[in-house]
Amino acid sequence: MTPSQITLLGATGSIGSSTLDVVARHPGSYQIYALTANTSVDAMAGLCLKWQPKFAVMFETDAAETLEKRLQADGSNTRVLSGEAGLLQVVEDQNVDCVVAAIVGAAGLVPSLAAAKAGKRVLLANKEALVMSGKLFMDTARDNDAILMPVDSEHNAIFQCMPDCLTQHHSSVKMTNQQVNAGIEKILLTASGGPFRSFTADQLEHVTPEQAVNHPNWDMGKKISVDSATLMNKGLELIEAYWLFDMDIANIEVVIHPQSVIHSMVSYSDGSVLAQMGNPDMRTPIAHALAWPERIVSGVEPLDIFEVAKLDFEKPDLERFPCLGLCYRAIGMGGTATIVLNAANEIAVEAFLNEQIGFTDIARLIEQTLDKADISDKVDSLAAIQAADVMARQICNDCIAEILRAQ
Repeated sequence: MTPSQITLLGATGSIGSSTLDVVARHPGSYQIYALTANTSVDAMAGLCLKWQPKFAVMFETDAAETLEKRLQADGSNTRVLSGEAGLLQVVEDQNVDCVVAAIVGAAGLVPSLAAAKAGKRVLLANKEALVMSGKLFMDTARDNDAILMPVDSEHNAIFQCMPDCLTQHHSSVKMTNQQVNAGIEKILLTASGGPFRSFTADQLEHVTPEQAVNHPNWDMGKKISVDSATLMNKGLELIEAYWLFDMDIANIEVVIHPQSVIHSMVSYSDGSVLAQMGNPDMRTPIAHALAWPERIVSGVEPLDIFEVAKLDFEKPDLERFPCLGLCYRAIGMGGTATIVLNAANEIAVEAFLNEQIGFTDIARLIEQTLDKADISDKVDSLAAIQAADVMARQICNDCIAEILRAQ
């Protein structure tokens, strides 16, 4: 059997590392065709020497030039590309079978959308792609027969709990309004609650970046860890589930589950609730998405249900964690509102990590940006989406400047 050729977008991040770990366990089935990163030259150099991909892409030109010199000195045959053009080349390449979309944030939209347009098997770990482009992304995937597999543990769990009649057509992208006929009543999207689940409102006002990036269950990058702490990550996943599974937002419920053992659930009209369980390790959904409809070894230890002992569930507190409520609001507003929300969050989280604003200022800034932005119904083109993104970032930056002036 010819190995499946993989382009891994965001190779140096946590999803990239987990993907490579799974691939290493199945050398006859998968081969790394291209690796991409932003500026992490040292990490990419090591990966290229180990995996010997045909292409390596650095988004920053200077980083690409440095990587090229490093690889030439080491005798590597890997060809180095740069910028958005390089990303698109390794996504659209006819030799590529599968694209793992693991670039964090809005930066992952263009290559992820291009992978869908090229009809690839897309392992979607970049939730912002759907948050920003929703209908456009799903229509593009459907029109080009892309196989869209969710990699976020929650969405992958939902996919696994869906009936065969909704998944037999190769991906969630084929779903329409069949959910009611299939007896699906509700999606239960689980959330760990983050590191500050039991904090009071006053304690949240004094949270530091160091505390926020220390997630209790998952090993993630700084931005995603902060999103988890504010529950914005769950809000973005809420929007992603809305598009992936074509469910009315009223039928998607967020459930705080601190143990992160149940990754999500699907409730049916006959009273059944199906749950996907496992240790909190991203290699499980990655392995599932790579091999579906088959099952392969992921390297994850089997769940010891006796060690878990108990499972807790609670409703989210939208007063202490308003970011989740803002996501519900943005979906209700429609149009470019979710684009504005995502852009404002990215700017606000960066400002928090740089200690320019406080933890609770993140939600305030997002709300201010939503209030000030001109929300448009035109989201049918990449240009319109990018324009809304740029506008929202400027508004949020202006709001941050006001905070700094007042200090």
